[in-house]
Amino acid sequence: MADTSEYLREHRERHEEELKRFVAIPSVSARSEYQADVRRAADWLVERLLEAGMATAEVHPTEGHPVVVSEWRGAPGAPTLLVYGHYDVQPPEPLDEWTSPPFEPEVRDGKLYGRGSVDDKGQLYMYLKAVEAHIAVNGRLPVNLVMIIEGEEEIGSPNLESFLVENRERFACDAVLISDTGMFAPGLPSITNGLRGLAYMELRVQGPAGDLHSGSYGGAVVNPAIALAGIIAKLHDEHGRVTIPGFYDGVLPLSEEDRKRIAALPFTDEEFREEVGSPALGGEEGFGTLERLWVRPTLDVNGLLSGYTGEGAKTVLPARAMAKISMRLVPDQNYRDIEEKFTSYVRSLAPAGVSVEIVALHGGEPWHADPAHSIFQDVAAALKEAFGKEPVHIREGGSIPIVGAFEQTLNAPVVLLGFALPGSNAHAPNEWYSLENYTLGTKTIALLLDKVGARG
Repeated sequence: MADTSEYLREHRERHEEELKRFVAIPSVSARSEYQADVRRAADWLVERLLEAGMATAEVHPTEGHPVVVSEWRGAPGAPTLLVYGHYDVQPPEPLDEWTSPPFEPEVRDGKLYGRGSVDDKGQLYMYLKAVEAHIAVNGRLPVNLVMIIEGEEEIGSPNLESFLVENRERFACDAVLISDTGMFAPGLPSITNGLRGLAYMELRVQGPAGDLHSGSYGGAVVNPAIALAGIIAKLHDEHGRVTIPGFYDGVLPLSEEDRKRIAALPFTDEEFREEVGSPALGGEEGFGTLERLWVRPTLDVNGLLSGYTGEGAKTVLPARAMAKISMRLVPDQNYRDIEEKFTSYVRSLAPAGVSVEIVALHGGEPWHADPAHSIFQDVAAALKEAFGKEPVHIREGGSIPIVGAFEQTLNAPVVLLGFALPGSNAHAPNEWYSLENYTLGTKTIALLLDKVGARG
């Protein structure tokens, strides 16, 4: 097979310009005013996939935003790989914190700035260019390839799992590749072997029928804000452990091998503390920072709302209070079970004088890969060849609920092959993607297709 790396070098500038045009499409899935732009991004992808040489590419409608499906099946007897990515992006606000406009991509210091540049348009686009390189140089791909690219990842993929189930036989494959995660450090290629799950709850506390004058009624009426604060304060003990009965029942202990692997990574608490800008680190006692981030469950308050929060004073006793609470879960916790335990425990903590409503907003199961499968060997070899360094195996503290759906529905191993760097501001102002990683990531994928095809 001819060398695809030379082709990628020769066409690097053109490929980067194409990526800029992709990032410039404001495909914000969470907001209705961007609906036409979301569809425009899907149509744009179909054109680029066909230009790259994929045999088919089409937009499939769903009850929400569409899914793009593209296939190339010209390698009889060769393995079939399925690539998943998403073309939708997070809302760009707050706009005044962007150095350059979020949908006017700009390159500064080797970084492409723009909403969606790293999550996930830049990482997705590497696959299109790796395909283009193979077909332009060799006239074919060394494997059969299916690409599923959705427009609802940033709103929880509400329609993708049913789409997979309906098309289970069509999408049968030997492995699933997803590039929507990151590297542990610059220059250190990484394979993500685990994700935490999620149980996201909204807690609403209602007191009097309406806001009251705190002088006239304070002391005689239960204050919902104080009641909510009391509930939240009892969700952890003095050692940083979650107090919900049965919360840790399904938690699998970390193996000694995993603890050694985590401890060997180039990481210090002080560098991490400086990165986040916190006066000190905290968390569950008895575990290191990376263990707390990757393999221990958590409970965090994501938002609080009650009473008067404007300028100046207003002596009000609020009628209601609200908190949004997320719990990150690890194998073998079940998010439905945790939702029930959270609900039962919070109700037991609520004082007389208020009513409590608890709503489960979003959830997903934790996931952990078995790196013994041959696809992981091929990925590691491709990363080493592209980056010149052995990859490390890491975990991710966040959640990608659709990973488990792919694994269970298609009965195929999933590999998380990410190229985002720490501090790339995904979901935040000034999101960026390292163009060096974009180049090396594209080379990695082109090499990986060869290695999987050669293994057969």
